[in-house]
Amino acid sequence: MGILTRFKDIMSANINALLDKAEDPSKMIDQYLRNLESDLGKVKAETASVMAEEKRAKRELDECDAEISKMQTYAEKALLAGNEADAKTFLTKKQQLTANRASLEKVYLMAADNAAKMRQMHDKLTADIQSLNARRDTIKAKVNAAKAQQRINKVGSSVQGAADNLSAFDRMEAKAEKMLDEAEAMAELNSSTFDASIEDLTSKYDAAPASEVDDELAALKAKLGM
Repeated sequence: MGILTRFKDIMSANINALLDKAEDPSKMIDQYLRNLESDLGKVKAETASVMAEEKRAKRELDECDAEISKMQTYAEKALLAGNEADAKTFLTKKQQLTANRASLEKVYLMAADNAAKMRQMHDKLTADIQSLNARRDTIKAKVNAAKAQQRINKVGSSVQGAADNLSAFDRMEAKAEKMLDEAEAMAELNSSTFDASIEDLTSKYDAAPASEVDDELAALKAKLGM
């Protein structure tokens, strides 16, 4: 009965616990199913063998009971026929069969218990496989959704980095515009100063001609020797 030891943990198998240990449930779930299907094949073969043993033990026990009943009947017939010696022979055989029956019954009860355990194991494993098959698509869908969210999170981080670069670019652009404005303002100021100097110089030569009073004043100064 090594099979009972081999699959002793199947009775307490927890599919959720198995999946919790998986690094990638989407990949591991198919492997678990293959493992369970393989175990189920072995359990089926051993269960069939144990059930056959149970039937054989039951058949031998029933045959023994039939022989005991048969010896009892022949003993009674022998007594009725007046053959006490024959009756004792039948009763002796009955005692032997009765003694053997105890061993046969023990073997049968053990085989029946083993068969019950194997059937329970088989049913438990079958139910687990059916449950996992029913949930496989749902589990894979959840894993795919989780992976998609992880990719979105990763892209979001990259976008945040790009946003930081764009922000820095905007600052550099603003700084460049400020430098350009300052340069243009300085050029404008320089142009204004140059224009003012030219205007002063040209105004000197644009003065109105001297009046007659100025001419007489000049002549008088010359006369007086001034």
